[in-house]
Amino acid sequence: MSRIPAGFVRAVLRGHSSLGLAFAALIYLVCLSGSIAVFAHEFRRWESAAAPQVADVTPDAVQTAFEGAIAWGGPGVEHVYITLPSADFPRLLLYVDAAEDRQYVADAKGQIVEGSAFAWTEFITRLHINLHLPQTWGGFLVGLIGVALLSSLISGILAHPRIFRDAFHLRLGGSKRLQEADLHNRLGVWALPFHIIISLTGAFLGLTTIIVGVLGMAMFNGDVNKVYALFIPAPPVDDPRPAPVLDLRPMFAKLPQDGGRIEYVFTEHPTETGGAALFNVKHPDRLAGTDSYAFRRDATIYNEKQAATNNLGEDILASAGTLHFGWFGGGIVKIVYFALGLGLTYLAASGVNIWLARRRDKGHPAPGWERAWAATVWGQPAGIAAAALAALVAGTIVPTIATWLIVSLAFLLAAIRLSAEKLSAVGSVTTGALILLAAATHLALRGGIAAADGMAWIVNAALVAGGLFLILWARRRSVVAAKPAPVAVAA
Repeated sequence: MSRIPAGFVRAVLRGHSSLGLAFAALIYLVCLSGSIAVFAHEFRRWESAAAPQVADVTPDAVQTAFEGAIAWGGPGVEHVYITLPSADFPRLLLYVDAAEDRQYVADAKGQIVEGSAFAWTEFITRLHINLHLPQTWGGFLVGLIGVALLSSLISGILAHPRIFRDAFHLRLGGSKRLQEADLHNRLGVWALPFHIIISLTGAFLGLTTIIVGVLGMAMFNGDVNKVYALFIPAPPVDDPRPAPVLDLRPMFAKLPQDGGRIEYVFTEHPTETGGAALFNVKHPDRLAGTDSYAFRRDATIYNEKQAATNNLGEDILASAGTLHFGWFGGGIVKIVYFALGLGLTYLAASGVNIWLARRRDKGHPAPGWERAWAATVWGQPAGIAAAALAALVAGTIVPTIATWLIVSLAFLLAAIRLSAEKLSAVGSVTTGALILLAAATHLALRGGIAAADGMAWIVNAALVAGGLFLILWARRRSVVAAKPAPVAVAA
């Protein structure tokens, strides 16, 4: 087998470095937020710790909650989205799209018990999906980041011909740059299938709008609605005349009893004559897709789609989100995704560290960039932890985003005066302290002490463990850094 030419390797390595540096901060942020967003269902349970747990509900209870949410939602109700209880989220949740959007939780009898705020879960998921930018542009940017990440993975493999041969070779205890480079390369190889799945599905999901637009121009003279109609049932004929609240019970009765679980009910114009409802039914033996049944007001089905009849392309499309977030296989899979996601986050951070260390070793240090990168690497965890605290106190998304931006900016400003080492230490302690404060605030303000849902206790325990780890880790690093270097003694 012929060796790869050295010139080719050098060229690919330069491209790998340039691509990584160009997108480093965004790749790091998307990977970090995505690792946390794996636990979106658990965080929603944590935020609604005081809400009643509901294992199952009857159609009568759903109808009662549906009517109650519309009454509480006020005038101008356009849609009501109902999330039925599941093992991941044992709540009956209703989202009302009206003049003022609101969310409500109901008990097993369908009685509305409280309005619910999921500001933290919304913050972390939207940060990952569209960086809190306008939906189309933010999703497009995240899709490009996925492409950049995938390209970095491929170029990294091509730039290191021995990377698979040296998969378990680590130079520990010597040069910090070589040690970090080895760990960077080993993590890139050990979890390569995961990294490819994440970057590929992320690019696909983020660029969906562009893909749909291209298909619309190629197949339907630019009409993208016809592309969406291939996958989403078209709404019934609009009829805005007032009518009683849509009755979902006869629709429940017409659903097949084949072992599927109703996940969501989407209702459109529920107080108009043209009202309709779409039921999504998930089967436990299928990773990809859900059955969908669209009903008119009179409970006649006008569109039906069985996931079992999907072709390969439809299965790939339907499974992309599930594969990307690790929302299959239960808690063990989520923990594995979280750990691998943090590994991918480390790859993004260490790649820049290696480049900066190489410049320093060659006599061309860039202390300003070192400080800026340290502020980015630690400003984001601190900002996200501060956002969790703000979400628990304020309960709305705007203060949550503002807090994240303020803390992120504060770290960048601190980089003007503080060294990279000091920023790392301050960032680790600050992040740990904010995480501990968030857990304490949840216990005090969100019913954490009296939580009936054991998941709230698990999340708080994980937060306390993570916060203490970051503080103790920073302390240990400061102790090690303070030790004087050994002095050679002449014989």
